[in-house]
Amino acid sequence: MTRRELLAGFTGALAPAWGAVRPDRLRQRIEKLSTFGRIAGGTFSNGVSRVGFSDADVAGREYVLGLMKHAGLQPRIDPAGNIWGRRNGRQDDLPPVLFGSHIDSVPNGGNFDGDLGSLGAIEVIEVLNETGARTRHPLEVVVWTNEEGVAYNNGLCGSRAAAGKLVPGELDHVWNGVRKADAFRKIGGDPDRIAEARIRRDLKCYLELHIEQGGTLDREGVAIGVVEGIVAIDRFAVEIAGFGNHAGTTRMADRQDALLAASRLVVAVNDIARTMPGRQVGTVGHLDVHPNAPNVVPGRVRMTVEFRDLSQATLRTMLERLRKAASEIGDVTRTTVTLNPASSHEAALADPALQDLVESSAKKLGFNSRRLPSGAGHDAQMAARLCPMGMIFVPSVGGISHSPKEFTSWEDCARGVQVLLESVQRAGA
Repeated sequence: MTRRELLAGFTGALAPAWGAVRPDRLRQRIEKLSTFGRIAGGTFSNGVSRVGFSDADVAGREYVLGLMKHAGLQPRIDPAGNIWGRRNGRQDDLPPVLFGSHIDSVPNGGNFDGDLGSLGAIEVIEVLNETGARTRHPLEVVVWTNEEGVAYNNGLCGSRAAAGKLVPGELDHVWNGVRKADAFRKIGGDPDRIAEARIRRDLKCYLELHIEQGGTLDREGVAIGVVEGIVAIDRFAVEIAGFGNHAGTTRMADRQDALLAASRLVVAVNDIARTMPGRQVGTVGHLDVHPNAPNVVPGRVRMTVEFRDLSQATLRTMLERLRKAASEIGDVTRTTVTLNPASSHEAALADPALQDLVESSAKKLGFNSRRLPSGAGHDAQMAARLCPMGMIFVPSVGGISHSPKEFTSWEDCARGVQVLLESVQRAGA
């Protein structure tokens, strides 16, 4: 679809009100979904562990399937386990507007990450049914498989299948004694037909509502985030080779301390991210020290370094500075610092027309908004390979996510779904 064709559905006079979201219904459903994966005797505040492909995930998916049926969507499950539901348009041969999210969680996670976007999408369909409103384009709701990637250590599972980006041999990966092919079967997928999960048809656009998972909107008192894009992620496996020796008899001047070098590199990563203008971030999230004994000078350290930003040019600059710092640290500490690329995910930019659409929808509804990047990964970055993509953020209280303390006020949840409703209507007009 050309940009002109895309914009055709977004311009012109603003549409009339399309009906109101029911916050009570949305809250009741989010709270009910939270019971699938809750600790025994726990409450909503204890969070949820609904890892992809788990028994709790299967139960949660069954609940969502029931909601979709109630909304008249006649859901189907594709070979990758993604759940789809379609609402016909007045011109049903036109490319559909796709929207949704995921319902799997990290262990000991929160009740809003993914759940709000998935149940909010169903709420949009419910409101349209109740008001009798019809869109020219058909609408499709999707609940993606295993977005978090806790299972099999590889996220965006269902959306990667839809984008044709599964890794060769991925179905043979084993996690907790189960082949991934069999995990797909457990949730109703069909690994023998996995190639059929790839989307080869036209989509008008993709929209995803999500909690911010950061503190910007909450800190600034902004109701709606208009996502500019999902950051690129470059991750490196770093090995520092020194010389393990006796902690009592080795003079300080004679030491080749790999942990000392690693510590300096941790500080360097922080300095690189902080001293450059922009919103980039740098993280050292894992250290493996050998021999990890109190009376031995560490001889080897393995660690990770991760940089994130929307700009690939910024990431290249950060890597150049990291290499320079590693070389200097190696010289000073008399160690060898080796940087090996571990993974790289390109940025996914939100479509400018969809950013304008979300922003103007929020304004029409009387909600303030601001534009910001997403520092977390989402299924939307795979959807962006298929069609124009846009995302709507709502505040995360305290910027907390992937935690039982993750919370978005019910008012903000309803505002986000109302903006999604308005945006979907206008995109499908």
